[in-house]
Formats: sequence, C-alpha cells, structure tokens
Amino acid sequence: MESAAGSSEQLMIAVEQLVRHVRHSATAGGLSTAASSALARLGREGPLRLTELARAEGVSQPGMTQLVGRLERAGLVARGADRTDGRGVLVEITPTGLAVFRQRRAERADALQELIEELTEPEQRAVRLALPALARAIEERRARD
Repeated sequence: MESAAGSSEQLMIAVEQLVRHVRHSATAGGLSTAASSALARLGREGPLRLTELARAEGVSQPGMTQLVGRLERAGLVARGADRTDGRGVLVEITPTGLAVFRQRRAERADALQELIEELTEPEQRAVRLALPALARAIEERRARD
C-alpha cells in the first residue's frame, strides 16, 4: 500500500507536469511567464493599482513597474491615474491585451483538452470532477483568508 506522502508527492509531480505543459502551449504574444500571469490577472479581475498587481503576483513594485512598462510598450496594457487616489497608478488591459489573453487561454484550453482526450472515459470523468473541485477548494480557502 502506498503511503499518503508518496501519493501526495506523485500528485504534486503530476500537477507540476500538467501546469508546465499547459503553460508552454500558450505562445500568443510571445510573453514571459510573469508577463502572461500579470496580463491574465488583469484580464480576469479588471484594472488594478500597480501596488495591488505587484502584491497579487508576488513581485516587487519596481519589478512590476518594469514588467508593466514592457507590456505597455507592446500595447497590451495602459496606465492611468487612479480616480479614487490621484497618486496611485491604475493598470488596465487594452483591447489588444485582452485579445492576447483570450488567445493564450484558448491555446492552454486546447492543450488540456488534447491531454484529456488521450485518457480513458473513466479517467476523463475523474479529471473533469477533480480539477473543478480543487479550484473550488482554492477559492474557498482564499475567501477564508
């Protein structure tokens, strides 16, 4: 019988492989992982203050300032004054950025779908139940914290 630690370790390896595979399948816009993540957050959550974006992405504010500058030069985001606090900088995804975000998401979804189609029917059902359940657990944990 396999230990819980062993199965958790194997599950973690599988999750890492899955994330890496799906992440590398998205090529639209030629973005780095950090740029893709920031753009995706803006696409999902809407405009954010630069400080909030840096905190949410787990990077320093100077690092996020540089990243946003690159995204801005590429026409993917725009910076503006925060209307509620004129000192703050609000970062917003542009229509071009939204198109890149959606294309990258579609590429990742296609890569995941291709993998799922290689599984047996019972495995496909298990994945379609397990992944949303894990996502729900993450959201519930965030809501509690």
